[in-house]
Amino acid sequence: MSEQSTALPVTRREPAGSRSVRRLRREGIVPGTVYGGGKDPVSFQIDARLLRNTLAHAGAVLNLQIDGSGAEPVVLKERVRHPVSGDTMHIDLLRVDLSKPIQTQVALELTDVEDTDVRIGGILENPVREVTVEALPTDVPEVIRHSVAGLRVGVAVTLSQLVAPEGTKIIGDGELLIATIRTSRGMVAAAGADAEIELETELVGEQAEAEAEPEAESESQPAASDGADE
Repeated sequence: MSEQSTALPVTRREPAGSRSVRRLRREGIVPGTVYGGGKDPVSFQIDARLLRNTLAHAGAVLNLQIDGSGAEPVVLKERVRHPVSGDTMHIDLLRVDLSKPIQTQVALELTDVEDTDVRIGGILENPVREVTVEALPTDVPEVIRHSVAGLRVGVAVTLSQLVAPEGTKIIGDGELLIATIRTSRGMVAAAGADAEIELETELVGEQAEAEAEPEAESESQPAASDGADE
């Protein structure tokens, strides 16, 4: 649970065009906007390194300080990342009342992956990396962890199987696919090789049986009469 708030000092900026925003990013500055709380949205900017370090060590609630003014509690509403580098390109913050529950995104972490069919070549698919939770701002967990130990190929983990921490409710479709393990090409190739060996073994066995049948038949036939006793 997030029981402490972390200061996030930012500088107010005037909304500008995309060219100005690109210049800020080249200079290592991340633009952002804070909304909600019955107040007008405010645009701001913050050093990318300071933002990265703050978010890495912060809980869910941040104390936003614009130009050194009094702090107000906010939560991260949205974080836009660069599709290749993963660097933060823009953040949206939401003002919150610490006495009222909010809905926000929380990172999902799968544990015990090594104890699944990944060990025999299966490929883990994890399409959902964040889930929506509802809780008081100070009760929002930093991460939700779920063990997938024993997960086999073709078996799915859904949202309904996640366990929410105390005071937290997970929001969304319970049938939403969280993770599954699919067969890899290596597993298919190995299965094909095993099938070939098994088939060849069966064919060799059948051939040996076929070759032995005529001899068995000849041994069971009665001796032919030579007509001497007639």
